[in-house]
Amino acid sequence: MISNNKKRLFLIEGLQQLYPMSSKNSIRSWIKQGRVLINNSPIFDPFYSIQDKTSLKLKNKIKYTDFKIEIIYEDKHLIVLKKPPCLLSVPTAFEHKKTVFSVLKKRFYNQRVFPVHRLDREASGLMIFAYSNEARNILKKQLEHHLIHREYLAIVSGVIKEKKGSWRSTLKENKNYVVFSHPKGKKAITHFEKIHVKENLTALRLKLETGRKNQIRFQASEAGFPIIGDKKYGSLENPLKRLALHAYQLKFDHPITNKKMHFKSSFPWSFKPFFENYL
Repeated sequence: MISNNKKRLFLIEGLQQLYPMSSKNSIRSWIKQGRVLINNSPIFDPFYSIQDKTSLKLKNKIKYTDFKIEIIYEDKHLIVLKKPPCLLSVPTAFEHKKTVFSVLKKRFYNQRVFPVHRLDREASGLMIFAYSNEARNILKKQLEHHLIHREYLAIVSGVIKEKKGSWRSTLKENKNYVVFSHPKGKKAITHFEKIHVKENLTALRLKLETGRKNQIRFQASEAGFPIIGDKKYGSLENPLKRLALHAYQLKFDHPITNKKMHFKSSFPWSFKPFFENYL
């Protein structure tokens, strides 16, 4: 808890009060890594103005594996991690080594590892892998029955007028691995909430009701608002130099203990101008 005797106190000053033995460089790195939370949301601005009696939380030091995969939570049954962009979730016919699955197998020699769901190569954010058949099967059933709450952050081209809405499609995949709308496809539903509009771009918070391949990317494009950086689905601009899609939040019941699990991932640094004051 911060005691503020000044008219204005910056975040970095408040942290210096709480951690007087830590250097300014260390404190700045905590902020940049998203370890400093106010109201459970990461604050990335060292000069964020804080109020008297503001409660700050410092997350534990971040653990990384190869390819800068961040470990969010781990026990003997499962792992929740944060995948960086431009990294495959699982091996394909074209890539075997540079994947999240391969990193986990290498890290735990002879350990069984099961992907529960996937995340597009170009996207970043939260994923779950199971360490046993039992955990994998229970989590898969939760996924099939829409009991795993998954939220994403995205930035799309154009200005969406509605504050909230839903996209509904029936999707198939062609031989070139591109998803398209087809009357005999599988049902896909995404709910969106407009967070912020900036320079003809709209920041969105999205909740998956179903989890089809490329679902959010196709539906955003189909609605006329492609995700920036998504050449595959028609985006013509890429100011962030990456696909602006991030798996932000996960909620599920632990497959063995039934404990309620809830994880939020700090958004990518490049998303800061669109989300910092709204989440």
